[in-house]
Amino acid sequence: MFGDLFEQDEEGLGDSGAGVHTGGGKEHEPQPPRGPIRLSGIRNQGGTCYLNDFHINDVSVRVIPLELQRLFARLLLLDEQTASTTALTDSFGWTNHEETSQHDVQELNRILFSALESSLVGTSGSSLIQELYHGTLVNQITCKECKNVSERQEDFLDLTVCVRGVSGLEEALWSMFVEEEVFEGNNLYRCSRCERLVCASKAAKLRKLPPFLTVSLLRFSFDFEKCERYKETSTYSFPLSINLLPYCEQSSLSDSEFSYELFSVIIHKGGCYGGHYHVYIKDIDQLGHWEAPEEDVKEKEKVQVKPQSLNEFDVTLEAEDPMAALIAVIAQEPSGSVMLDQLGQKLMGRIGSSWNKKFRKQYGPISKFLQSRSDVFLLVSNGSRVTLNPKYTLTHSHTNGQEMAEEHGYHWFDLNDSTVTPIKEQDIKKQFKGKESAYMLFYRKCTLQRPPDAKGNPAYKVPPHLLEMIQEENARLQQKRLEFEASSNSVELRLHLAPFYRVQNGALQPVSTNTSPTSMTFDRRKPVGDLRLTVYQMQDQWEGDMALTIAKHLPAGLHLYNTLADDQQSLYSAGISNGCDLFVWNGREVNGVQVQVGAEWEPVLLTVMRPQDAGCEPVDGSGLQRSSHGFPRALTLDHVREALGPQEALVCQEEKRAGPDGGGASGWRVCSTEAMRKTLRELTLRDGDTLLLLPPTHTCDSVFSVNGDLVTVMTPSDCRWLKVQFQLQSGMEEEEECLMRKIPASGDTVKDKACKAESVPCCLRQMDRMGKLLPPVREDLSVRDAGVRLMTSLYLCPGPSLKTTQIFLYCRVSTEASSVPELELIVEETLSVKECLMEVIRAAGMEGACWHLRRMDWCEEVGEPLRDENMSLLEVGVSNGDTMVLTEGQLPPKVWSLDLNWRVFCSVELQYTMLCVCVCVCVSGWAGVKCGFVEISEEASLQDLKCQVMTLPALMDVCVPTPEFLRVWLLEEQRATRILRGNTQTLRKLKVVCGSELCVQKLQCEENLGLKDVLLRVRMGVPGEREYYPSMEFVWDAGRDPSAKGLYSSLSSLYGILPDNLLVAKYLPDKHTWMPIHNWTQQVSKRKKKKKVDSVQGAPYYLRDGDIIGVKINYCFFMSTRGRGEVSQETCTEGKTRATKRRKPEVALSINVGVFR
Repeated sequence: MFGDLFEQDEEGLGDSGAGVHTGGGKEHEPQPPRGPIRLSGIRNQGGTCYLNDFHINDVSVRVIPLELQRLFARLLLLDEQTASTTALTDSFGWTNHEETSQHDVQELNRILFSALESSLVGTSGSSLIQELYHGTLVNQITCKECKNVSERQEDFLDLTVCVRGVSGLEEALWSMFVEEEVFEGNNLYRCSRCERLVCASKAAKLRKLPPFLTVSLLRFSFDFEKCERYKETSTYSFPLSINLLPYCEQSSLSDSEFSYELFSVIIHKGGCYGGHYHVYIKDIDQLGHWEAPEEDVKEKEKVQVKPQSLNEFDVTLEAEDPMAALIAVIAQEPSGSVMLDQLGQKLMGRIGSSWNKKFRKQYGPISKFLQSRSDVFLLVSNGSRVTLNPKYTLTHSHTNGQEMAEEHGYHWFDLNDSTVTPIKEQDIKKQFKGKESAYMLFYRKCTLQRPPDAKGNPAYKVPPHLLEMIQEENARLQQKRLEFEASSNSVELRLHLAPFYRVQNGALQPVSTNTSPTSMTFDRRKPVGDLRLTVYQMQDQWEGDMALTIAKHLPAGLHLYNTLADDQQSLYSAGISNGCDLFVWNGREVNGVQVQVGAEWEPVLLTVMRPQDAGCEPVDGSGLQRSSHGFPRALTLDHVREALGPQEALVCQEEKRAGPDGGGASGWRVCSTEAMRKTLRELTLRDGDTLLLLPPTHTCDSVFSVNGDLVTVMTPSDCRWLKVQFQLQSGMEEEEECLMRKIPASGDTVKDKACKAESVPCCLRQMDRMGKLLPPVREDLSVRDAGVRLMTSLYLCPGPSLKTTQIFLYCRVSTEASSVPELELIVEETLSVKECLMEVIRAAGMEGACWHLRRMDWCEEVGEPLRDENMSLLEVGVSNGDTMVLTEGQLPPKVWSLDLNWRVFCSVELQYTMLCVCVCVCVSGWAGVKCGFVEISEEASLQDLKCQVMTLPALMDVCVPTPEFLRVWLLEEQRATRILRGNTQTLRKLKVVCGSELCVQKLQCEENLGLKDVLLRVRMGVPGEREYYPSMEFVWDAGRDPSAKGLYSSLSSLYGILPDNLLVAKYLPDKHTWMPIHNWTQQVSKRKKKKKVDSVQGAPYYLRDGDIIGVKINYCFFMSTRGRGEVSQETCTEGKTRATKRRKPEVALSINVGVFR
């Protein structure tokens, strides 16, 4: 590789390259060894994917080269899946996390070569870079009169070729080094010998070719129209082998000196502002193990006919095939091209007959034939010359390359950071175009042959000190892997010794509270026999057999599961994990008690409740005793009863507890005979479940009520009570304490309980949180059925109680203030609506027949009127506790409605549906005052609605010349949301429904808004201050352009300012903030359909009538005296012209060399 070129500097460097460099501190897990491919990848530090292109042909110098040398040695010999590049980047002098930034690989290639050349000065390898990569080209200008040649020579380490407008590498080289530029007409050349302007031709040629040719493809370009960079993703082909003789000066060297083969391709995936690099590399020394991809092994490869070599055309075939003849003529030319007017003559010399005589009648003129075969022939130099299409040449070269690869055993691999995968040569074609495409090409002379000793030998010519270093690192890595594997397989075990445990509640319990398990660490890869032997050695006084059983802590105690019986089985196979509990015993009994082992004998901890014995002190006041018992899940419920006794007791499972409906009793269900035969596992009993054991002597107790298989327990707890209080009359506050009683909430009905507390004629009522008395409860219901909650207050109020067929109603008059107490009325549920109306009028003391009833809804708002006067209260859905509102006015006429959500009336004549609309009047600003209701047909027009609104009594004093001076808003949640527009539009089309709330605003002039017009309240910002001028109404025609661009254009016309100089935002009153409206459009690919215009009336702005729009001037466009990079960001934050992702500033790549010399 590099030999002993830098051995004299080894001592001064120390051992910085030894060991495993991580850059992130000590790694807990060592790197895995190499995979079956036997090649190592590179560890990406965050943005160093451009280091994937390091090749062994590069030469290192001093500190940087030595780190390169060590990196290559690790890539070749270190038994590690990935190699770290931290030491290499540290040698670059990077101290500001440059490794995390993305850089261009071509830039790295040139800067690294420059750094190496600077470091090589004064060493034996000072000319290595020049010898390996240096080439020269010459630019020549030839005078067409005196034939004087003026030339200028240029050096290069890599060739940069154009991608835009070129189909491939050979076409690009042809345009650079074969085609001539002619100076004529107005563009003449001043000849130094003729001393005047003359016609001349300019051409470039390759003069000296390096052993390793680097070709950079100009994938990134700049669009001057859009002022942005972009990546060329068009197809750009390149051959696997190429002959550069047509592009070089005439030389006496053999043709083999101009033949190059491709051995590496750097690929860029992404766009012009970022991406990822990976590299295809040809395994010249056959160091890797190539395996065909699985899909290629399964699928049969298609047999392709091998194209015939260009130099092996049969003369007889050429005489009959015009394409073969023309290919042979062009291929035999040294320049690879022929003048179009000389092609016929050369063809005659080749086949002995002219084109016109042999082929014209069948194929037409020769120029037309060449144009029709554009896949084979290519017209260049403005159609004056013809050459072979690079694609055709590539196919031929690719076939030869595959034959060479199969002959010599060469294979390709993809190095993608830490991943190395085998690929095929045909995979290179996939990198001709697209977002992931070739970026740099590396060719080597075909005459460069590797020595036979280098084949399959990664240690070939590696310096001895590096071999020794790699051997030490491999030994350390192997030791680390063994230590890590041992530590990752070490498990912590807890040993429980049988002499310190006893059997209780079906599980193992420690004899003493001070008993603690013995901890030990063991390798789970070892067999059970080794663990048993280790435990024997720990217990010197153990006698007899020893069994090791896996144990687990349960609520009932310690339970045993699987016994480790096979001494040859590993702990890992036996299911031993970290933190596992092992019970050490004789395998049969613990302290004389036999122990059942296995999951079927797993104990479950149950809570057993039974009646409290007479004479015992109460525990919690519930009258029941509680105790915990553990039973194996394999036991039946019969065995559990036998263990608890007595045998005749009823075993009950707890039902779902009663909710807050009242009553206070808990429900239990008696287990059937079939359930008593089932096991605890079959009954799905879990830890903590409760069983009630009820002896026969307690079944007639007042606490327990047995009804079939249901047992109700009425616990005499002091917390189960009801507080009954007499509702005081005025002037009796001083007797409040003496009129309060606390009674138990069990048995008897609600009425009985009340009468026992206070012997007065009354009804029992509850009170809500607001202090309002609820309807009386029915006297024939129990506490549970009445829904009375425990520990609540009940009030005995004067008045009759409810019967079964009666309902209680609250009544109020709409014209009275809300502070007036509501009336209370008890009526029969079979009463009609009209009869109920008369009862309410009589109770309220009102007169007249111009009244109707409305019902208060759940949100305390007056709902729709009860139109069906002949239907009963039960049929119209009036329930107990509803509030009825006595409203002044006649009911609307009976009509027929097709909408099921509205009331249906029967009438002889078919009329339209009537809408009942609440109308508010805007008196000042945006504050509204309710002025009345309007009933109108839904088929009426907006003009009719305005006319009827003007007849309301509250608007009689308002001077409105015509209905056009009124603006009608639709209210939603007391907020104006939409203007009703179009005077001829019906209310149905305007989506005005029954119960809608409208706001009427008086205008200073007539208004007739269009259907697409949007009324905005625009506020212009005060320059230099955080204030706004008073708002003004602005009608925006959204029908022309509903996008943000159209809004900007309209505001620009309003204020006389260019759209780019405006910043527009919508005010969000709920969040008290501004939402910027961006004036930019998303770019759409030409291949896709035209994107639909984004309307600001949709997401995310939802622009509506009445929205407040703030407008400010963007001063960033006026600050022309300051540099573009110095514009204050504070003035630009409120309105960004583009919603693009902010990119980090680009920093030039640099490698510090001088400080290391």
